[in-house]
Amino acid sequence: MRLGSSLYSARKKSGLSQEEVAEKLGVSRQTISKWELDETLPDIRQAKRLAGLYHLTLDELIDFDIDLKEIEQIIQTVNEAKAEQIDWNRAWSKKYPILASYTSMPGMGGYLSQVEDLCTRVKMEFGLSELDAFLVVKDMVYRIYRKSKGLK
Repeated sequence: MRLGSSLYSARKKSGLSQEEVAEKLGVSRQTISKWELDETLPDIRQAKRLAGLYHLTLDELIDFDIDLKEIEQIIQTVNEAKAEQIDWNRAWSKKYPILASYTSMPGMGGYLSQVEDLCTRVKMEFGLSELDAFLVVKDMVYRIYRKSKGLK
């Protein structure tokens, strides 16, 4: 996403008009428009003030993805009872079809037992709840995946 699009999306998400942002920053509305259209760029001080105005870090503003922010906000606001009603496997299977079929693969049950054992060991050794142990093991697997892709 271009910086202008990020600025536009962050401003809209904050519910501010170009005029309101311009007034708060002491610039013209046309300046805000030019930033959002990628005709010009805000200097670093202005970018930092924009980030504060939109309740984002400077890094978040530069990489602002409204879809990602909306997903994060939804995750934070879903209560535990509602989250337990969601069939996460079915939801993620729409994006990753392997999740709907891997359990029927021959020999997969043995791996499931090993992962269950690992969750139990982590739970007992570190005094974690069942959910926390599961989340730790899930995160470990995710870190291995990211490392295999050369990501941090």
